[in-house]
Amino acid sequence: MGAQAESLAKKYEAKAAELTATIQKLSDADWKKVTAAEQWPVGVTAHHVAGAHEPISNIVKTVAAGQSIPGFTLPMLHELNAKHAKEFAGCTKAETLALHEKGVKAAAAVVRGLDDSQLNNSGTVFTGAPPMTCLQVIDGALINHIDEHMGSIHKTVGG
Repeated sequence: MGAQAESLAKKYEAKAAELTATIQKLSDADWKKVTAAEQWPVGVTAHHVAGAHEPISNIVKTVAAGQSIPGFTLPMLHELNAKHAKEFAGCTKAETLALHEKGVKAAAAVVRGLDDSQLNNSGTVFTGAPPMTCLQVIDGALINHIDEHMGSIHKTVGG
């Protein structure tokens, strides 16, 4: 484990803890409000983030190894997200928190398992897009994913 990887893991865990606190404070009415950004209920948006930790950490592992994700496009990601929103329209706060906790532990372990030199390795995440470094995937996809959706949830519920 490298010092920079440890710092990134702590930053990620802090953001994840903020989301945990946000989810815990949501009322049943808040859970059902629809976000302007995603056009999903708040609960579905929270579940989306919770369910994305492990898949994003798998991308981190791939890019850390200097490899690319073959044949994955942004439209494919949007399609997967829309499918998730439909499949988990009735998700509960308890199952979302459990999924979030499980995913955060797994993703933080992946980041902690990196040595700092791997953070500079790169690979293509989306076909047709420029390659990303492992550091960019951690910051942009893992950490910012929480921030982006948590901001949307806060804006929706007024928190």
